[in-house]
Amino acid sequence: MDIRKITDDISVSPQITAADLPAIAKAGFRAIICNRPDGEGADQPGFAEIREAATKQGLQAAYVPVQSGMVTDADVDAFAEALKDLPRPVLGYCRTGTRSATLWSLNQARARRPLPEILAATRAAGYDMAGVARRIANGGKTPTDAADASFDVVIVGAGAGGIATAASLRRRKPELSIAVIDPADVHYYQPGWTLVGGGVFAPEQTARTMGSLIPQGVKWIKAAVAAFEPQNDAVILDGCRVVKYGRLVVCPGLKLDWGAVAGLEETLGRNGVTSNYRYDLAPYTWQLVQEMTRGRAIFTQPPMPIKCAGAPQKAMYLSADAWLRRGVLKDIEIHFMNAGGVLFGVKDYVPALMEYVEKYRASLDFFHNLVAVDGPARKATFRVAKPDTAPEEVTVEFDMMHVCPPQTAPDFIRVSPLADAAGWVDVDQATLRHKHFNNIWSLGDVMNAPNAKTAAAARKQAPTVAENIAADIDGRGPAAQYDGYGSCPLTVERGKIVLAEFGYGGVLKPSFPRFLIDGTRPSRLSWLLKERILPPVYWRAMLKGREWLARPEPLKVAAE
Repeated sequence: MDIRKITDDISVSPQITAADLPAIAKAGFRAIICNRPDGEGADQPGFAEIREAATKQGLQAAYVPVQSGMVTDADVDAFAEALKDLPRPVLGYCRTGTRSATLWSLNQARARRPLPEILAATRAAGYDMAGVARRIANGGKTPTDAADASFDVVIVGAGAGGIATAASLRRRKPELSIAVIDPADVHYYQPGWTLVGGGVFAPEQTARTMGSLIPQGVKWIKAAVAAFEPQNDAVILDGCRVVKYGRLVVCPGLKLDWGAVAGLEETLGRNGVTSNYRYDLAPYTWQLVQEMTRGRAIFTQPPMPIKCAGAPQKAMYLSADAWLRRGVLKDIEIHFMNAGGVLFGVKDYVPALMEYVEKYRASLDFFHNLVAVDGPARKATFRVAKPDTAPEEVTVEFDMMHVCPPQTAPDFIRVSPLADAAGWVDVDQATLRHKHFNNIWSLGDVMNAPNAKTAAAARKQAPTVAENIAADIDGRGPAAQYDGYGSCPLTVERGKIVLAEFGYGGVLKPSFPRFLIDGTRPSRLSWLLKERILPPVYWRAMLKGREWLARPEPLKVAAE
């Protein structure tokens, strides 16, 4: 037998035999439901034989036969009716288990269970429901509206990568019909939130209305994506609307998984718990820094990957600098509690950062992963997993805590056919083209290339994707490659930055001559770049398709 658990109440299996029933009963099942018509296979036992064996084991049995590949709305009705009268847990079976899993999925959709949850449960059991995602998105019913929108290029996500790609494509091929799908009303310049938390920017400086940024001639579809049907060149929106594409770009960003830390969501924005990873919380960071005169301040960093891996320590440096300038640092105990084992992933920048760690008397607590927060008690619990040491949990009191949340791919990506085993969109790291679907590309935080997830990376990736899509439309092979470039301006104090720029493998990729900016040392010019130059470059160049310091690099073809 190959029993696959979907939920505590239901599992599914390929065809069973009468001899399997004692083991099924011993496994704790109280009922079975057959979804395979009698006589479908030459060696298939009939349902009457299975029911007799089930009854002897004290199991109830129901028969809801479904033709292979033809699950109808009436079949779902019959399945739901049978389930109502059966005791749990139930084992459903057919030839492979797929029909049983499909019936459960469509029945759950009628009960308004979210599509990503349904797809995640069935995928964990080994069944891909992408083929019926459109019906699931339609509440389990067969869609009746066949009027699909269709575009040459569809872009999922209107963040930095999505809008920049749309703009770069328009500059290369203005005749293309392009649609951008995103439900958000506001677009945020997220790199600015570090400076909001440091009292340098007002939050309003980091926000613009989405409609004002969508490139002219590009259609904005204000909706959420529910699923992908790459075999049909289709994106399924919430409400079962369908958008067809000739080529697809996937860049919805990643998911900040606040709920992965017990008690965190309930205490964010109060009890001294804050984060620069949210627009509404970054001002609270600066409020706490201003109010603090003594006590313990904790800055956390979860396991990788995360967006802007330097952001957690940027918050620490700017806070410590403010306390130093006010003369209270001597009374404040600072802890950088990092789930990883290094301060920064590219060793060339660590010496300069360590000078500031020592200047601010910060304690580096490696292999400490935040797992729970008790806000009212101002206590944080960490799982400590040091190499060659048994894991343990430690609880630390705090007066202020800046949290970087765990981060994953969005649910609708993780359960889609586009994802790799870890849930990220599976691309070639040079061309950013999907490894299995030739008319799909991805960029930004959601794809699995081993680069730093930063806005600077998206600035380089967008022209690469646009160039390669244009080449594909022209009937040519990939024309451009991405070298893994990412940038992390580490704000070590107000007025100075260590400008980390690097590519795949930690290879340094400086944008400026060393006599102008030595990225391995703190620099006032780098601060000027971060505070005064990069924001207008973002709004007026990157999002407009002007590829300043971002022209795509020609693809290098390996010699045979």
